[in-house]
Amino acid sequence: MSWLLLLFRLPATRQVERVAVWRKLKKSGAIQIKTSAYLLPDEPARYEYFQWLSQEIRDAGGEATLVRAGDIEGLPNEKLIGLFNAARDIEYAALSKALRALANRRGKRDARTFAEELDQMRGRFRQIRERDFFESPGAQDVEMLLRKTEGAQRRKDPLPKISPRNYRGKIWLTRPRPEIDRVGSAWLIRKFIDSEAKFMFANKASAKRRAISFDMLDAEFSHHGEDCTFETLTQRFGIRDRVVHKIGEMIHDADLNDEKFQSNECIGIDRVLKGWARDGMSDKEILRRGFQIFDGLYAFLRRL
Repeated sequence: MSWLLLLFRLPATRQVERVAVWRKLKKSGAIQIKTSAYLLPDEPARYEYFQWLSQEIRDAGGEATLVRAGDIEGLPNEKLIGLFNAARDIEYAALSKALRALANRRGKRDARTFAEELDQMRGRFRQIRERDFFESPGAQDVEMLLRKTEGAQRRKDPLPKISPRNYRGKIWLTRPRPEIDRVGSAWLIRKFIDSEAKFMFANKASAKRRAISFDMLDAEFSHHGEDCTFETLTQRFGIRDRVVHKIGEMIHDADLNDEKFQSNECIGIDRVLKGWARDGMSDKEILRRGFQIFDGLYAFLRRL
């Protein structure tokens, strides 16, 4: 893999120009590896951008050197890619926070204002994606959240019912770092749809041929209209258990944060799942423990 390294210096008296260059570097997605040393993947468009920026620095009375490098001592490619993804993840996290806040304001905004704000969020997402050179995992989380927010604005058409008989003994695929909707959906699948279900994790639905994907982009089962994936599965497979529907309401409110059902019981469970992920627990172990939590919740609610 080849990299572009921009080394530059601007006089301290050129403060305005220094700020302008910093902003352009930030917008380009370059990462800083040392003072006044910035890095981008070696691609024609990036090379042209760094050439143009080098000339701008020289025109402002500074010095600039553009270097192509196959290896950077002390910084293997895996670490450099990790630095790029970490920078994008920070941006995705900020956008995710803004999207959730927008979703919470849905009932307090007229439809036109809400649509305009959502369109601005889409624009911010596209800008980050343009500098997401290595497909940071945070991208799919934000794109899923965008689709959830967009889906809540559209009328929900009824989905056809399907039989669990055709979905037994299968491999089910979802995104890594499972949170409340994914863990709840996996529990529902194992308990009511496919008792022999095996679960795998990947960032793309196409990663495993013949696997049944859920709660991810282009998945066979995901959000539909205002419903979370757990609710979609419940409806598609015709599960009429009253406790399952109650748990679906809890998962909906925790996942979508829209207070539709005023059921906050699963918010705490979601925080536990996220805490396990941040502590480095494996995806399979999060599922295993999550199943135990939902088994306990189901047993408790059955006796009410």
